[in-house]
Amino acid sequence: MRFSDLRCEKSVLFQYYAQYNLSLAENIWLGSADRPLDMGKVAKAARDSGVDRILKRLEAGYETTLGKWFDNGTDLSIGEWQKVALARAFIRDSQIIIMDEPTSSLDPKAEAEVFAKFRELAKGKTAIVIGHRLSTVRMADCIYLLNDGHIAEKGTHEELMALKGEYAQLFGIQAMNYR
Repeated sequence: MRFSDLRCEKSVLFQYYAQYNLSLAENIWLGSADRPLDMGKVAKAARDSGVDRILKRLEAGYETTLGKWFDNGTDLSIGEWQKVALARAFIRDSQIIIMDEPTSSLDPKAEAEVFAKFRELAKGKTAIVIGHRLSTVRMADCIYLLNDGHIAEKGTHEELMALKGEYAQLFGIQAMNYR
């Protein structure tokens, strides 16, 4: 596979994603802008990311202009914008999915729903999830703990907990807040 082909086979969701003052459909479709607009795929990406729940309150549905740049624009909460960005990443149906803090603005229930769907969408694909909330990365096949730009520890959640190293310490600190 050529590097240029690999570039076309990935979806990326950055921690700081763009909020376009375009319609909801266009905001989602931008994740696949090299292909013709397909409302069926837009609707599927909306369902997969939870954006479909936002639709219920948007008067013009997918044609609602998002953002406050235009007089008729509808602004979304930061969590709703993050779901739109997730839909943008999901619409490509790529073989490689890279997500940096994909649920940082979502409440715990929405986060659980997104990751349940994400596990389903990522089956048979390469998925890289970058996160500081260790509950987010716990479900990974392999976890890499980075320290100063280097891999400090590597393994499954269970393996890293058994090591009783830095990952286990960080996990314990985060878990204390839930006891």
